Amino acid sequence: MSLKINSVLIHGGIDGDEVTGAVNVPIYQTSTYKQDGIGENRGWEYSRTGNPTRAAVEKLIADLEVGKYGLAFASGLAAINTVLSLFKSGDKLLVSDNIYGGTFRILDNVFKNFGITYKIVNTSNLDEVEKEIDDTVKAIYVESPANPLLTITDIEAVSKISHKHNKLLIVDNTFLTPYLQRPLTLGADIVIHSGTKYLGGHSDTISGFVVVNDKELADRLYYLQNAIGGVLAPWDSFLIIRGIKTLGVRMDRHVANAEKIARWLLESGYVSKVYYPGLESDPGYEVQKKQADGAGAMISFVLNEKYCYKKFFKNLKLITLAESLGGVESLVCHPATMTHAAIPADIRKKVGIVDELIRFSVGIEDADDLISDLKQAIEASKKEDK
Repeated sequence: MSLKINSVLIHGGIDGDEVTGAVNVPIYQTSTYKQDGIGENRGWEYSRTGNPTRAAVEKLIADLEVGKYGLAFASGLAAINTVLSLFKSGDKLLVSDNIYGGTFRILDNVFKNFGITYKIVNTSNLDEVEKEIDDTVKAIYVESPANPLLTITDIEAVSKISHKHNKLLIVDNTFLTPYLQRPLTLGADIVIHSGTKYLGGHSDTISGFVVVNDKELADRLYYLQNAIGGVLAPWDSFLIIRGIKTLGVRMDRHVANAEKIARWLLESGYVSKVYYPGLESDPGYEVQKKQADGAGAMISFVLNEKYCYKKFFKNLKLITLAESLGGVESLVCHPATMTHAAIPADIRKKVGIVDELIRFSVGIEDADDLISDLKQAIEASKKEDK
C-alpha cells in the first residue's frame, strides 16, 4: 500500500512491535546480544554495529526521504564527519558559500589536515559551479536553503552538472526536512540531516542522519559508521521516532508562522533586509517553489541601522536567544558570533553574514505574540540620537 507522507511519518520504518503488539518500537537499551554459538546470532551482535531501535529510525528516515538506506548518528556533525570520510587526500569538494559554521569548521580545521580540500562557490550560480569542476573535485556539497542566508540552489540542475562530470552531490536537508523537500528525488546522491532540529522537534536530543540510494555507497557508509562509531543511542533513536510522528503538523504551523512574520518584517520599517525564500521578492523564490513543498520556517534579517542588535537580544521576552533551531519554541541567534563564528570574518562579510544579521527559527507559538515580541524588542533597542 502506497502511503502519503503524513501517514509515512506515523507508520513508516518499522511500525510497532510484532512480538508484543506495542504500538511504539521498544527501546533496546543493550550494548551486546547473546549469541547461540560461534558465528551464530539472531541478527544482532553489538550495539555500535546495529541496534533494533536505531534500525527502526534508520528505516524511517530512508522511507521519508524516498531512499533505500538510512544511517543514524550521534549528531549532525557525526553524520557529516562520516560522509566526509568517504574522501581521500588530494580530493576536493565544492561547497555552498553560506553553510553551517560547523560544516566549515570540520572541513577547514580537521579534514584539511588529511589533504582533503574545499572551494567555496555560489552553488545557486550554475555557471560558477560548472566552471570550478576539475579532476580533483569529487563532490559538490549543498545546503538549500543555506544557513544562515537562506540561499536557494537548484538541486536538480546541480545534480545534472555533478553527474555529467561523475561527481557526488551531497545535500544537507536539515532546514526543510523530507516533509517539504526530498533531494534524492531531485538527483542528489547523499542527503544529510541534523535530526536535532525539526525531526526531533522538541530541543531534547541530538542526532544526525544520512540517506542514500546506491548500494555500494551505502555499504561504504555502513562500514565507516561502524568503524568511526558515532552512532545514535537507543533512547535518542526512540525520541526521534516520537518526534517525527508530529513533524507534519508542526511544520505546517512553523511555515504558516514564518510566512506571516516574514511579510510583517518586510513591511515593518525595522529591518533593511529580509532573507526568506517564501517571499515573492526573494531571488530563490521560483526555484524553491519548484523543488519544495514550502519555504521552511527559518528567517534571517538585518536590523535597520537605527537599532542596536545587542540591545535587541537583551529585550526579547518570549523568543529565546540560543544556538540551534527547529524546536517548537522560537529561537534567535547571532550568526557572526554564534553559529558561524568559525568562519573567518572576511568570508562572513563577503557572503553577507554581517554583525547586524539575526537568524530566527520560528516556533509554533501564536504568530501575533511572536510579532509583538519582535516589535517591542526592536523598539527598545533604538539607538540614542547624538
